Amino acid sequence: MWKYIVTLLISMVPIVELRGGIPFGVGMGVDWRLAVLICMVGNIIPVPFIFFFARKILEWGADKKYIGKFFTWCLEKGHSGGEKLKAKAGKGMFWALLLFVGIPLPGTGAWTGTLAASMLDLDFKKSIIAVTCGVVLAAVIITALTLLGFGAFTAVK
Repeated sequence: MWKYIVTLLISMVPIVELRGGIPFGVGMGVDWRLAVLICMVGNIIPVPFIFFFARKILEWGADKKYIGKFFTWCLEKGHSGGEKLKAKAGKGMFWALLLFVGIPLPGTGAWTGTLAASMLDLDFKKSIIAVTCGVVLAAVIITALTLLGFGAFTAVK
């Protein structure tokens, strides 16, 4: 049971997300179909909280002594990611957000995409749909790479 819980929790961690969760789950013996489902759910659970609360928390903590530098970095990352996305997307913001979340590159993913959507004051419903579709796309890509043997944790069995 612990391998399912750990797989879920890994997919909820920023930066790692389902990119680490799927290979971990498969490597630990979770059926790949179940690992994908668990990781997609785990990756999407934090999204509404990030959209509504992350910006407020980061702004609150940006001037605090011990956490200020990290919180400021997160704000800058979300703002710069959002501005780049906005500049490239124009009116195709939905598709840009979907691809930003879905193409598994460093610095992209559901956490960053949702934070960027929040920073840009995008529509909640459209943002959630775009991020969810992006998570599905990322899951397809990571699953294919994992099943082809490119996952870092596939040798853990």
